[in-house]
Amino acid sequence: MSHILALDIGTSSVRAALYDFSGNVLPETMVKKDRILNFTEDGGAELTAEEAFSQVCEAINEVLAKTTLSIEYVAASCFWHSLVGIDAEERATTSVFTWAETRPAKYVQTLRDGLNETLIHNKTGARFHSSFWTAKLLWLKTEFPKVFQKTDKWLSFSDYLALKLFGKAVTSVSMASGTGVFNIRRFDWNDNLLEFVSVKRECLPEIADDNQTFQTNRWERLKDAKWFLAIGDGAANNVGAGCLQKTKAALMIGTSGAMRVAYEGEIPKQIPDGLWCYRIDKKRVIVGGALSDGGGLYRWLKDTLKIAEVDDEVEAEIKQREPDSHGLTFLPFLAGERSTGYHENAKGAILGLTQHTDAVEITQAAMESVAFRFAEIFEQLQKIVEIKTIIASGGALRESPVWTQIIADTLGQNLSLPDTREASSRGVVLLALEQIGKIENISELPTPEGNHFDFNQQKHEIYLQARERHEKFYQLLMTK
Repeated sequence: MSHILALDIGTSSVRAALYDFSGNVLPETMVKKDRILNFTEDGGAELTAEEAFSQVCEAINEVLAKTTLSIEYVAASCFWHSLVGIDAEERATTSVFTWAETRPAKYVQTLRDGLNETLIHNKTGARFHSSFWTAKLLWLKTEFPKVFQKTDKWLSFSDYLALKLFGKAVTSVSMASGTGVFNIRRFDWNDNLLEFVSVKRECLPEIADDNQTFQTNRWERLKDAKWFLAIGDGAANNVGAGCLQKTKAALMIGTSGAMRVAYEGEIPKQIPDGLWCYRIDKKRVIVGGALSDGGGLYRWLKDTLKIAEVDDEVEAEIKQREPDSHGLTFLPFLAGERSTGYHENAKGAILGLTQHTDAVEITQAAMESVAFRFAEIFEQLQKIVEIKTIIASGGALRESPVWTQIIADTLGQNLSLPDTREASSRGVVLLALEQIGKIENISELPTPEGNHFDFNQQKHEIYLQARERHEKFYQLLMTK
């Protein structure tokens, strides 16, 4: 029997495992390689290109060491919005700048002054923001001109991986759609943006067809395997969670957070201002919003408030408390804001502290504040689709059923948390199986079974009032 090797390449870890042709994971082959994103004092969030590549190779080596099973295909997901430069000898000229990079923020206004952001947003699906290539390239061009000049090509990390493995700088429609310089309606790079940031078309990777595969001789056991190009991790998560209809939304909290609707069909005529829109492939669209603070905020709370050792006790205490009973208003922008306001210089804040405020109250307020930001995304999504089902996923929600319940109560929507723990890996496997004809249409697959969280109407009404206070504080700080 042949199998599919699935890679899930994230900013905080690399996961790998074998799947059979029915889309089932072989648990004994699962590998996880943790890594630490390098945050700099001036707002950097980066990885070293060669080290990040080596970590992917190490994960593959460990899977191969666990089994002698035949591997016919390799499929991957990778974090969106990364940027790395290479020179003519294919050596990295920069670090891998991730979605959390904020140093280019000062150049967002330059973009807004020189271009029509609304028009560009509706073509590329991306607002002007430091997470996208537009601001990153202006930053590098202005502050690191020598690096900019000697760079031969600009790539996403998954494209760098393809270059190292296949000897060709090539990208998928999905990964290209997350750069902010790709016309998602025409499946091509946006020439106006490239001219504005002084990058030639030949300096970007070639865009491959959805069903195109590649081969590498780096591993003897994989020399005959066919490799699909990586797609965006958020897109893969929707597929793996069974969210491929306009009526279903995927809500995920990992290091960051996102709420997305994916479907086969046309891009909305007008993308809402607070949302982004990318592609899974040439026939499927994914639209939603992203939060910079999710599981990363929760880890910060644990470390800063020294509650890691009593985590279960904190969860139990929050579960017993009434919604918004702490009197605090928390703005969850420790890593800046993406959706829905895209305020580059947003900072976290807490209003209402007293001498009696404790760590549990701050933690509860932070959890609720993230739920309020999801509610903003949810309301904008409802302008273009009618969501009837919300499927939750992500390690942070699995570790915190209390947080999942808070989000359900805030949205006023029941949530389902499927048993599928590796939704992104499962997603790329299902897409691969569709491409090779083993599945006719992955959009028709059922959502995996799991736990259900029914919202409480009384708590929902309390959260509606708390959101109004949250929004006033948000508007006050964002206008300063």
